[in-house]
Formats: sequence, C-alpha cells, structure tokens
Amino acid sequence: MNGGDGGDVAAAPAGPPPPLEWKFSQVFGERTAGEEVQEVDIISAIEFDKTGDHLATGDRGGRVVLFERTDTKENIGSRRELERMDYSVSRHPEFRYKTEFQSHEPEFDYLKSLEIEEKINKIRWCQSSNGALFLLSTNDKTIKYWKVQEKKVKKISDMNIDPSRAVGNGSVASSSVSSSPKQCRANGGYADRSLNCLSNDLSFPPGGFSSLRLPVVVTSNETSLVARCRRVYAHAHDYHINSISNNSDGETFISADDLRINLWNLEISNQSFNIVDVKPTNMEDLTEVITSAEFHPTHCNTLAYSSSKGSIRLVDLRQSALCDSHSQLFEEQEAPGSRSFFTEIIASISDIKFSKDGRYILSRDYMTLKLWDINMDSGPVSTFQVHEYLRPKLCDLYENDSIFDKFECCLSGDGLRVATGSYSNLFRVFGCAAGTTEATTLEASKNPMRQVQTPSRPSRSLSSSITRVVRRGSESPGVDANGNSFDFTTKLLHLAWHPTENSIACAAANSLYMYYA
Repeated sequence: MNGGDGGDVAAAPAGPPPPLEWKFSQVFGERTAGEEVQEVDIISAIEFDKTGDHLATGDRGGRVVLFERTDTKENIGSRRELERMDYSVSRHPEFRYKTEFQSHEPEFDYLKSLEIEEKINKIRWCQSSNGALFLLSTNDKTIKYWKVQEKKVKKISDMNIDPSRAVGNGSVASSSVSSSPKQCRANGGYADRSLNCLSNDLSFPPGGFSSLRLPVVVTSNETSLVARCRRVYAHAHDYHINSISNNSDGETFISADDLRINLWNLEISNQSFNIVDVKPTNMEDLTEVITSAEFHPTHCNTLAYSSSKGSIRLVDLRQSALCDSHSQLFEEQEAPGSRSFFTEIIASISDIKFSKDGRYILSRDYMTLKLWDINMDSGPVSTFQVHEYLRPKLCDLYENDSIFDKFECCLSGDGLRVATGSYSNLFRVFGCAAGTTEATTLEASKNPMRQVQTPSRPSRSLSSSITRVVRRGSESPGVDANGNSFDFTTKLLHLAWHPTENSIACAAANSLYMYYA
C-alpha cells in the first residue's frame, strides 16, 4: 500500500466491520392510530426465497401473501449482464404486493374433538422452475405444496347472436361474465328479463339467422397470478407441527412436531418416513420435546434439531434409517448453583438457523442468542444477551404466559451479524465478527433508530481455543433504551434477513416493516 510520500507503508490489520446504520424502507399493512388489529391479520411467518427477489408472509387467518422485488427490474439489462459489468446496485431493496391466497382453512378433528386452527406456522420456498414459484406452507397438522404462476386469461367471444340486434343489455360479446345469481324457471328460462339473450325481447330478423355462431374461448394477452395447491401432506403428525425445512437436494423436506421428525418426498404426499422419534414408551418418562428442526444448507444428509432442554443435536441420515442417536450434541452446561424453577423453561430453544455456509448454527432461547460452531461441541462460540434485564420479572412473565413466547432468529448472508426480536416491537442486531462490539436495538416503526444504540461490552471470556464472548443489548431492568416501561403485549416474534443484502423484514402484529443498511 503506497503512502502519501510515495514510501511503502505496512497495511494495518483489518478490524471488525463498523456497526450498520439502519434506515426505514417500507411498511405494508400499517395501522392508523387507534386501529384495532384483527386476530386473523396478525403475521405468523416470514420467509425470503434464496434469491431475495420474493418474500412470503403467512398470517393467523391461514393466508399467504407474496411480495416481489421491484428495484432490480427498473435497472437496464438482466442481472447476469449487470454482474458481468461489475455493476453495483446502490438502491436498497424495494418490494411490492404480488398476490395472496388462502392456504389453510379451520378444520375440526372429530376423532379427537379438537379444533385445528388455520394459522400458518411456517413457510419455506422451494426451487422455482419455468417462471413458476413453489412454496410449502403448514399449519398445526397439514403441509401444503403451492405453485404460483402467471396464466393468460381466457375469455369468451363471438357469441352466437348478432350483438347489434340485442336490445336492453348492450353488447353480449362481452369478455366479462356476470356473477349475479340467476333465477331459473321450470321451463329453463330466466326470470331476469334483462338477460335478453335468452328472453323474448330479442328481435329476430325475418327468416331467422342464416348461420349459428357458437361461443369461442380465446386466450387474451392479459395475465393473472394463479395459486394452485399441488399436494397436501396430511395425517402424519399427532402433535403440532413446529418446523418444516427443505433439503438441498431439491427433492425432499422434513416436518417436525414435539416428538417426531418426518422425511417427505415433494412428489409423494401419501407416505413419509419417520427419521427421529423421541417419544418414550411411557409418556410419564417424557423429559424433553423437539422445538425446531432444519436441514443443513448444502449437505443433504445432515440436519439439526433443538430441544426444550436447550440442546441441539446434529443428525446424519447416512448412519441409520431411524436417527434417534445423534452424531453431535451441542449444549451448554449450567453454572453450579444457578438452577431455579424457571431454568428449564428459559433454556428451551425456540428457533435454530444454519449460517449460509453451514459452518455455524444460531439458536434462540428466551434469554439469549447463541452462535455454535459445528466443529466445536464444547459450548457456543458467542452468546448475546437479549432479555437478561427480564430475569427479575420471570415470575410475572410466567403468570401471563409471556415466558413461553417463541422468538425467531436470523443470520445475515455474509454471516457477520445476527438478529432477533423482543418486546415493545423491538428487535436487536448483533455483530458476531471477531472483535466487534456491535449491539443495536431498533424499533419496528418508521423511525427505527429512535431507540438509541445500546452500549455493549464483553461480560466474560472463557479460556478455550476459541474465545467465547457475551454481549448485551439494553440492560436497564424493566425499561427500554429510552427509559420507557416494556409492553409485553407487543412482541416482535418473526423476522427474516435478506439472503444477499443487509435488509431485514419483520412483523409487528399485522404490519410488515422492512429496513436496510
């Protein structure tokens, strides 16, 4: 590296990346002041596809809403051409509403006298082909495989009666079809006299028509998005499904409930293989349940699942058909003398995510985010304190069931940062590169940085081959970074990080907020 005087200057070692400054990008479904949120409109799942050009959300009403990216389409040339030119897109990601469809309906299990709600628990994108989008969505019991595709609209034209001779109803060679109910008579006629193509009001020419022209269905240039359910994967889970995950082979996926993980082929909906079963012979001996499961992003034979005891198990499908014995176990030993009534509850892992390269696993329990190196099972390489300030309030949180809230987590595409949600519609972004102290608290609103950046500091360093760092977000007990008391009714449970850019989508009740840095 050349200095200003022309002499050689040794390059300084690269430090950790600077903290990101987050800015508001978009909001969909913003509430007006005082507007009451309908339960069915609350977002319950968010997922970017692998390209980052599409975003899907699911809600408690069983609907799936798709958004597509618009800012890349405005640039001249295809993305491949821009990459060849080393063209950097300076604009932040912008999305627009694409379509929505009803994925699940409320059902009733008559054998168990149990209502099955329509709430979407998870959405996962599958490989797209021929311009069609494919995705999996699940509620508590049933997984569905959806194909969303643009189709050309077909219209009826060239009716068999000359439109110029029709009276009262205008042109009958219309492309639109009336949806109004028609009252039929016993002789097959219509009571509605305005539909005069079949009424006696029509004037026929003397001698009648020389020829009969039948209606013709023609394909117009207009297109509409059609969502079609390709397959339904049902009746394979006795307990509520908490996870679905696609395999990197593009052919299979897993679904997990409290006690079992099943392996499916996308093309076969009437059978699945049970690959993990933690159900004891006597249910009184049950000590832990499965809380989340995910396939490795590149190794099709590897998957990880977490438990309510705070452990993560790595499973190799090549070892045996039934993978009850794990190949690796990741758990942190609790400090002696620290056990309490709430220890097991707050240790339960609510979500796990692999990093893009598959080297790390991010886990979220009630109090912390933990980053695990799959090559080191002695403990997490980093721990990020999210809810440490709530420790004195665990009794209250247990009373109002907030202690059982399941917060999701996500990693950036480059693996340098992690994020998770909290109460009062706050979410936190932590840097996980060596030497960084980045710990930012943001609010899901149009002014995300209204929450001041919280100072972070290593709280302890454990002597090992890899230094384990613990960093904290806002730590004032009972108050947020502005000194306001926390609102446990507004919680940010669901968020997703764009796969290639520093952009986060998060759900605050029925509103979808998007931010970029």
